Amino acid sequence: MWLNTRHLCLGGYHENWFFSLPNIGPVATTESVTKVAQRAEALGYSSLWTIERLLYPVKLQTPYPGTPDGSLPEAYRHVLDPLDALTFVAGQTTKIRLGTSVLDMPYHNPVVLARRLTALDVLSNGRLCVGLGLGWSKDEMDATGADITKRGARADEFLPLLKAIWTTNPVEFHGKFFDLPKSYIDLKPVQKPHPPIYIGAFVPAALKRLARLADGWNPILLPVPVMAQMFESIKQTAKEAGRDPDSISMVVHALLDLTDKPIDKERNIFCGSCDQIAEDVKGCAKIGAKEVFFDPAFSPGGQSLDRWLSLLEQLRGMMDV
Repeated sequence: MWLNTRHLCLGGYHENWFFSLPNIGPVATTESVTKVAQRAEALGYSSLWTIERLLYPVKLQTPYPGTPDGSLPEAYRHVLDPLDALTFVAGQTTKIRLGTSVLDMPYHNPVVLARRLTALDVLSNGRLCVGLGLGWSKDEMDATGADITKRGARADEFLPLLKAIWTTNPVEFHGKFFDLPKSYIDLKPVQKPHPPIYIGAFVPAALKRLARLADGWNPILLPVPVMAQMFESIKQTAKEAGRDPDSISMVVHALLDLTDKPIDKERNIFCGSCDQIAEDVKGCAKIGAKEVFFDPAFSPGGQSLDRWLSLLEQLRGMMDV
């Protein structure tokens, strides 16, 4: 049994459905990303999303926030680069949008990343959604030469520099962390003024940065009441900064764990029976979510290509009910 889509209508987005691309874990193969991308597009899905992980440290310096004991899921030992995976499927699809949830800014140089993202938007004919975050892993920060204590200040320059590269020519930028001499960068994204930027943010400073500089919020693992409170805070801050608060959208990354029976005890969002998950999605819609995209990679059977294809088919089949 799968989710009854009569309960999953996201307001005016009832014809849009969203899924992850399998770029994490043993399921992340050429065959898997090809078949999932092509099948999702054929079934009428609107977007596919990838995630980023660099390392599987033997001894974690920072507990992983997504598990009760702070351990990393085994799936993180096998990772396809999120942008390379999206670029690969961009050439095998024509309509479905392609998103990152999320790329960690401290691991990237914004000039180089802007070029890669521009290329993906051009090669996909304007289908890119850019999800960015600050990262949490000290091991990955150390491996990339990033200073975990300066990631917020660095992001304050990173986002304006990305936008400058995408929207001006010649472009020039001089900051504390980044310096770009006045230069011509002729190739620009297809989407104008630039691909939408979503930020995975949770702490007050990051939420304020999002409200000033981004197009949307990309939360994960938060209960609906918490998301509602934080989203209202984001929109209020955007208004105070002179922006239209309604221009800020929300795209929820849903770590799916579907069970045969309801979970009676306290449960994480998007974990439980189809009715419980349907209630979660309705809750997201009620507080203004534009999209909820399902990610089964960490659920039972989530490392099986057959499982991914089955979920795509089952969910799409229920859309016509």
